[in-house]
Amino acid sequence: MIRSGNEDNFTVDRTEARGIFIVADGMGGHAAGEVASEMAVQIIQRELAGVTDLEGDDVTALVVNTLRKANRAIHDRTLTEVDKQGMGTTASVLLVSGAKYLIGQVGDSRVYLLRDGTLSQLTKDHSYVQEQVDAGFLTPEQARYHPYSNVITRCVGASPDVQPDSYRGEVRVGDLFLVASDGLTGMVDDRRLGQLLGSRAEPERKVQALISEANGRGGLDNITAIIVQVLTPGAVLDDRTVEIRAVG
Repeated sequence: MIRSGNEDNFTVDRTEARGIFIVADGMGGHAAGEVASEMAVQIIQRELAGVTDLEGDDVTALVVNTLRKANRAIHDRTLTEVDKQGMGTTASVLLVSGAKYLIGQVGDSRVYLLRDGTLSQLTKDHSYVQEQVDAGFLTPEQARYHPYSNVITRCVGASPDVQPDSYRGEVRVGDLFLVASDGLTGMVDDRRLGQLLGSRAEPERKVQALISEANGRGGLDNITAIIVQVLTPGAVLDDRTVEIRAVG
């Protein structure tokens, strides 16, 4: 509702064997942040395209190293192009294959899981206010409305190297994953997210409802959301499994 340009990027890449879902929220100004987020999405998708099995530590290392590879490519570009100096991006990557999920994370875009009516945030923000919450100086509610709530402490591209976080777990039939930029999660609290995700609407309508809710509360940033619904055992199998919409 406020910004004229969209610095978010996303992708959905699914086969019968696996799904890759990426949200990246760029920073650095129009024509810089959008470049960083686009580069991150393209590199991550390319490097992980061959993944079909999430068992073992090797694939976790691959996801982490892929995020670091994207970081180096973006940072190198900031050194050679004056108008790209200071650009960077968040990156949240969700892989689903068989009965497993794996997440790679840098920044404050988030991955949530709705299971049996309970919404859980699977990732932890790399942000100033999250560090204050962890240290006991702020409550989660205070952090939401803090003037520095949008200040992140880690991003892809700002420095020569970055340390991504990774998370893994089991997938069950009926699970609903949300991958979203802070244009959504910064405007809509977890309680309301859970209500909207838990409705009986189709995934496409749920995404539309999430975006409408964020815009109704001011729409201060670009909004990107991917919903992944698990319908059958161990599968991202058909067009019903994933419904996405991205609006900036």
